[in-house]
Amino acid sequence: MDLMILLVSAAISSGTPLLFAVLGGIISEKAGVINLGTEGIMLMGAVMSCIIFLQTENLLFTLIIALLASAGLGLIHSYVCITLRANQIVSGLAITLFGTGLSAYLGKSVAGVALPVSIPKVNLSWIEPIPFIGRVFSNLDIFSWLCIVIAFVLYLYMYKTSWGLHLKAVGDSPSTSDVMGISVIGFRYFHVILGSMLMGLSGFYLIMIYSPNWIEGMTAGRGWIAIALIIFARWNPLYALFCAYFFGGLDALGFRIQLLNIGIPSYFLKMLPYVATILVLMFVGWKNRNKPPIEPKALGVPYFREQRY
Repeated sequence: MDLMILLVSAAISSGTPLLFAVLGGIISEKAGVINLGTEGIMLMGAVMSCIIFLQTENLLFTLIIALLASAGLGLIHSYVCITLRANQIVSGLAITLFGTGLSAYLGKSVAGVALPVSIPKVNLSWIEPIPFIGRVFSNLDIFSWLCIVIAFVLYLYMYKTSWGLHLKAVGDSPSTSDVMGISVIGFRYFHVILGSMLMGLSGFYLIMIYSPNWIEGMTAGRGWIAIALIIFARWNPLYALFCAYFFGGLDALGFRIQLLNIGIPSYFLKMLPYVATILVLMFVGWKNRNKPPIEPKALGVPYFREQRY
């Protein structure tokens, strides 16, 4: 039982940065804009958090700077894809390459420096007596709870509000939305930038809580896993909640197996989340091969008023 509790706790810790990134990708793609810059945005959020916190030791100011840095990259991606109508795949890859290179350059001076950070815990004493659940959830950090709350809020926003219906309309048929008086460009800008800020928050969590010291390329492909999980979660924030923790559990499981010294090379254990990503995508593709697609119908398609479908 103790081993299971440790594994679930580790899955939540490892899955939280994934969940932030997946939620950011979902709301961006729901607006019809693909953002493959997740990896670069996460790295920029992480390195800016590290630099600013070492200078100020102010957690709130560090969080604001990380959000602003990621919002800036989101604004660049929005301008290139929405205003200039450039290819969204190419723009996203450029953001990833730019963020990866710039973060490596900025992080040289702080590489390996431990952050003296203490993240507030949410002490829920009333659930402590509950078997298993009490030991897992009674003392999570505030950002883990924030991520869970954001997932539920986004679900309610996307499926239970008129603004969420407008978002779906913009992602499915921007020309029809425009005729109805919905600002397609405004919706796309807002949601791409907001999604990028969530990706930056993922980088913030990664370095401030999960691994509190900067290492070049410390995301280790988590941004790409997050992009795959958007499909696995079927663009649903609540599904994303379970998917992120499932893959976080695989990551934690690989580490725990290494501690048992059972003779499996560590390189193979580190491959578990990535192999699982490929297998899951293959399974989802096979299962839904005869079903109509569920992704936003205008996903990846630049919009201008003269276009017709």
